[in-house]
Amino acid sequence: MTSPLQRAKRTAEIINEGLQVELVEMEEFVERSFGDAEGMTRQEIDSAYPNRDVPNQEERSALNKRVMAGLEKINRKYGDKKALLVAHGGVINAILSILSDGEIGSGKTRLINACISNINFKDKKWLISDFNQVGHLSKFKELN
Repeated sequence: MTSPLQRAKRTAEIINEGLQVELVEMEEFVERSFGDAEGMTRQEIDSAYPNRDVPNQEERSALNKRVMAGLEKINRKYGDKKALLVAHGGVINAILSILSDGEIGSGKTRLINACISNINFKDKKWLISDFNQVGHLSKFKELN
């Protein structure tokens, strides 16, 4: 599964060169809309909107509802099978935050690009096995 946005979709295509599985685009995993701050750097956003009240930004509750609907859709379709989701940092952090009851994720976890997070659905509940794993990235292999 992948967000249909180009940067996630291209990453999914690269990963899939080795896997050769069906790629399914899912709108539920599009990055959060940042409204009037779309395309701005973090510094520009902080300067223009110091209180973080960005006009037309997608509400966090709407993002959370959307990504969890996507996870439920994946769970219904694939059940006990493994599924790979390529998504954006805001989406992944939202998932991590929801599943951890706010212990990690949005506002608390700085995800590294191309990191891996593993979640499972067991006993009618989503569980986080691990998150922000980077051992597969050559830059981080040198540090281990």
